[in-house]
Amino acid sequence: MSGVWVFGYGSLVSPASFGHTLGRALLPGVDFHEAEVAGYGRRWNYGVASMRGESDEPDGSVRAWTIVALGVVASSDETVNGVIGWVEPHELVALDQREQQYDRVDVTDLATVHGVRVDGPIVTYVPRREPQERYETARDRGEAAVEQRYWDLVDGAFADLGADRRERYRATTPDPDIPIVAMRRDSVPMRHRVRGDD
Repeated sequence: MSGVWVFGYGSLVSPASFGHTLGRALLPGVDFHEAEVAGYGRRWNYGVASMRGESDEPDGSVRAWTIVALGVVASSDETVNGVIGWVEPHELVALDQREQQYDRVDVTDLATVHGVRVDGPIVTYVPRREPQERYETARDRGEAAVEQRYWDLVDGAFADLGADRRERYRATTPDPDIPIVAMRRDSVPMRHRVRGDD
């Protein structure tokens, strides 16, 4: 099996975050390019199972959260902007582990790569039903939130592509129907750290 291009629409838009999972640097213009995929819409709909967040409440109590990340849903009249990065076959193991409870879906025929012609298949990660249901259940209980650190990472990654790219990301991503919370976890994965984190 040869490698594939992986389309990222959230934290993978950051070459540092993407590259951390692969164990090597991704080079914009070489193996990392801007792209978009038609037929999908970005949503805050992925309930993370592998970790929970906590925040301190004004009354001194500690509140536990189900962390919610970005996913995509099939939507014939939407297009998602993002990036593609080249991934070797042996690197897919680590990326699949990172994107657990997402299905890796071929979007070659739906993708447009900007400024360069690339060869090879293009895939992206689409949330399975289980993490979507986890988000919905936690939301309905008032226990779901987007982590501020993740929010900033994704917004900053699009800003690094250009102000117009960030504005498109913001305009085409419905606001989450849950709060954005500065929370803590036992550990913060390197791929989710932003400039200024220790």
